Amino acid sequence: MAKLIYSMITSLDGYAEAAEGSLGVGADDPEVHTFVNDVFRPVGTYLYGRRMYETMVYWETAHTEPDLPPHILQYARDWQAAEKVVYSTTLESVSSARTRIERTFDPDAVRELKAAAEHDLTVDGPNLAAQAIRAGLVDEYHLFITTSVVGGGKRFFPDGVRLDLELVEERTFASGLIYARYRTR
Repeated sequence: MAKLIYSMITSLDGYAEAAEGSLGVGADDPEVHTFVNDVFRPVGTYLYGRRMYETMVYWETAHTEPDLPPHILQYARDWQAAEKVVYSTTLESVSSARTRIERTFDPDAVRELKAAAEHDLTVDGPNLAAQAIRAGLVDEYHLFITTSVVGGGKRFFPDGVRLDLELVEERTFASGLIYARYRTR
């Protein structure tokens, strides 16, 4: 059975989206991006909410921009090769290949998707991930922690949920960003 992974850049104080401004230094570092490429290359399916999909669909055509560094081109190729499921009640169509729309997040359908998948899946975006976390679907959490405290925004972990996790991997980058991978116990 494939794993469902929740991964995002997060501030030091636990926000996946800052109320104002960016999450801080580290995410745009080529060393970090190359590492992200390597970690997520095996992913076969991305589960997105509408807003996250609209952010990530950039990768469908990123390879057409001139003078992009190799690590950016590699990420675009990897993203294009994966399946994408967008959960949205308002999105009328998608602008990327290998993408379908689902109108509601159905935990049982995601369980079936995990059971049938040959490659791991990710759930991306704190709102959609909160639904998967509450349903007990997330197997691993990959946090890319910046050096900034942002004081508010959308939290990486949803309120009202207790998780006991096991740290299985960590790495520090020259930019100060920290990668921490946890799995559910």
